[in-house]
Amino acid sequence: MKIICTVINDLNYDQRMQRICTSLQENGHEVVLIGRQIKTSKPLTKQSFGQRRVRCFFNHGKFFYIEYNIRLWWILLFSSFDVVCSVDLDTILPGFYISKIKGKTCVYDAHEYFSEVPEVVNRRLTKAIWEKVANLTIPKVKYAYTVSQSLGTALTERYQTPFGIIRNVPFAYQPINESDIQRVSKKYQLPVKKTSEKILIYQGALNDGRGIEQLLEAIKDVKNISVWLVGEGDLSDFLRKKAQSLAVMDKVHFLGFVQPTDLKVLTRLADIGYNLLENKGKSYYYSLANKSFDYVQAEKPALHPNFPEYIFLNQQYEISLLIPNLSLDAIKSAIERLLTDDEFYNRLSQNCKKAKSEWFWEKEEKELLSIYESIEKAIS
Repeated sequence: MKIICTVINDLNYDQRMQRICTSLQENGHEVVLIGRQIKTSKPLTKQSFGQRRVRCFFNHGKFFYIEYNIRLWWILLFSSFDVVCSVDLDTILPGFYISKIKGKTCVYDAHEYFSEVPEVVNRRLTKAIWEKVANLTIPKVKYAYTVSQSLGTALTERYQTPFGIIRNVPFAYQPINESDIQRVSKKYQLPVKKTSEKILIYQGALNDGRGIEQLLEAIKDVKNISVWLVGEGDLSDFLRKKAQSLAVMDKVHFLGFVQPTDLKVLTRLADIGYNLLENKGKSYYYSLANKSFDYVQAEKPALHPNFPEYIFLNQQYEISLLIPNLSLDAIKSAIERLLTDDEFYNRLSQNCKKAKSEWFWEKEEKELLSIYESIEKAIS
């Protein structure tokens, strides 16, 4: 089958779609991934599947979404394909209607509960628009999947469309060598690690509700801690100013956007993973972030929110310290426990070593391939 996947972000940093498209391509399908190009986009990294970028005049706000969807509409209209995989609501309209016009199949890949993300959930008009888009399309899509069981259950109940579960787990861990460490250390100008120092890493968007502002405040009085923030987002400038005002710039290193291959090295060099979320809507509450599995593959204990999916993971393997809220005291005490309680830290690390042999992409992809095998049989 010829499959076109559509996203609205930079293709170089979308690890989930890189894994999905690689698996589909290597299993006999012809895959093209379409995404966005902005002024700061770097040349596309070589992949086994096809890639295409869309450049827009507008880069923010409602006019960007409108323009991107119009451009995507015309691209799909004049492209040949058997299946369009629309990732999230912000690309589903052209995928759904063009596939309908052409008599082709539209698949919906929900990375999140779109109308419940923090940027949308408290904006009445914006939320109403996205819910309208969802109601027009999702109930009529036959094939859909998402990233966690909790989210799949919520979306299935809401839209009466069955959602499969394709968790956002990484490829099985590959050892890194000294040359990788030297290359990445030089590329990102990593400071020399002190003997007693521990490194806490956060990877992902620097957006609202991720507990990053609270993290900066919490580490102010914590000794022997260094924080690596990998990624950019809506709060990038604010957080840099916040770190300066708190006088913690000597402890915090903003590494910006990082290629997935480099990210694996950085995560391995760190000691503690960070993945905290505020309960600002169902999307966050039911989430299961790819970074949580990245930390496991690197055998790094992590801080996670006390949300359903992370409780479930810890019930299988105790790989993290769950935090009930984002208060400064809760974050600070959790970090200090991982810094000082060696027995607890080592137990979590050993459990990560066990869990990583279960939670990896080469095993998870079987469910993905099963879905597309069903589609191929249905259309043949």
